[in-house]
Amino acid sequence: MTPVAISILNFNGDTETDALLESIDSLFLGNIALTVYVLDNGSKAAYVQKKQYQHFVLVLLREQRNLGFSGGHNKVIHRAMQDGSDYIMVLNNDTILAEDLLRVLLKTAKDTERVGMVVPKIYFGAGSEYHKERYKREELGKVIWYAGGLIDWKNVLASHRGVDEVDRGQYDKTVETDFATGCCMLLSSGVIKRLGLFDERYFLYFEDSDLSERVKRSGLRIVYEPRAVLWHANAASTGGSGSSLQDYYISRNRMLFGFSYAPLRSKIALFRESLGLLQHGRPMQKRGIMDFYLRRFGKGKIDHV
Repeated sequence: MTPVAISILNFNGDTETDALLESIDSLFLGNIALTVYVLDNGSKAAYVQKKQYQHFVLVLLREQRNLGFSGGHNKVIHRAMQDGSDYIMVLNNDTILAEDLLRVLLKTAKDTERVGMVVPKIYFGAGSEYHKERYKREELGKVIWYAGGLIDWKNVLASHRGVDEVDRGQYDKTVETDFATGCCMLLSSGVIKRLGLFDERYFLYFEDSDLSERVKRSGLRIVYEPRAVLWHANAASTGGSGSSLQDYYISRNRMLFGFSYAPLRSKIALFRESLGLLQHGRPMQKRGIMDFYLRRFGKGKIDHV
């Protein structure tokens, strides 16, 4: 039996977490001994176990304050490794899994040479698409959110391959990809011991890109496995795309990521762009840029998380 852990953070999202746990209980596990860790990450009321699950052990953890994506998952991963897990899957709580997702990801991780992380194909949850009006009813739930990650180093932009496209089999090849999304990634305890956990300066957003970059620079590969699929209710726990929370963390953390890894010419362009945002950006973009230069990382100067 291969001991595997799933790391889930709950932040005032009990309904989503309940649905995800039901989905996990329906997984085909085969030779997997599964433990699911749910960290209640500073919610107004602690997440409580609603039922007993048949196919995995549930471990509930509680933090009084919000540790962010990076700090929360780091706490769970550390616990899971102490408990003897060989592999850890980091997973958003606003997802629903196909029944063979974990088994397929694990097989790819074991069978692929120099693998650092494995990621699935991710669809928008039906009804959470960015542009619902574009699609026929029968296409909802088949619209791609992530089919691998792309990094444009010239502009220091991370994007999802295939986003907003209806899946017609155009991304059905297992390939190496630029970055793994924190929505769902599988990695081994050996990789974590070698490269470390998420960088907690990020708190939220770009921590997955940072870890991905460390994986690649160590000589390991990030593998996109399209035979594993899940559905994601995009940005359900962060106020939705374009929220002030996203404005703050994406603006600040893009600077941190870019100045950590981008070529010199891109760093210069990023600096110039940041000056424009300080003058003409939205309020939380301005605050995010200012906090980068003041070295206010982690949660930073933001109150509503």
